[in-house]
Amino acid sequence: MKKITFLLALVCSVVLVNAQNAPATAPVADPLAIGESHDFGIIPQGRPVTFDFQLTNTGKEPLKISGVTASCGCTTPKWSPEPILAGQKSVITVGYNAAGEGIFEKSVTISYNESLTKTIFIKGQVAKAMPSAPANTSISLLKQVN
Repeated sequence: MKKITFLLALVCSVVLVNAQNAPATAPVADPLAIGESHDFGIIPQGRPVTFDFQLTNTGKEPLKISGVTASCGCTTPKWSPEPILAGQKSVITVGYNAAGEGIFEKSVTISYNESLTKTIFIKGQVAKAMPSAPANTSISLLKQVN
């Protein structure tokens, strides 16, 4: 029984020492470099706005964007389906339909290289639309014939 206990302790010690000496796998560097957010500030109601997010492939392999999805239907992303070569730049254009008044913050999720995702944000405030100028009624007085 003492031999079995000794062998078990020896095996456990070897396993623990090997586990501590095993090289740690380095985290994979994210090849997609892009700004995380854009603030539109105050925008007029009823006027859609867009912003071009500049992105760079900082990896060594081509970067393939498989999809870009917005958190709601009022936000529309556009991007090129072409792979982005190492060191190259591209653009994701994000549009926002400023129909509703008030503060907004929307997210856009980028899916790329089969299993990676990154989320970017747009925000701002939609100001109430200014009414158009009233008709100038005094001009009709000038047109009256005496």
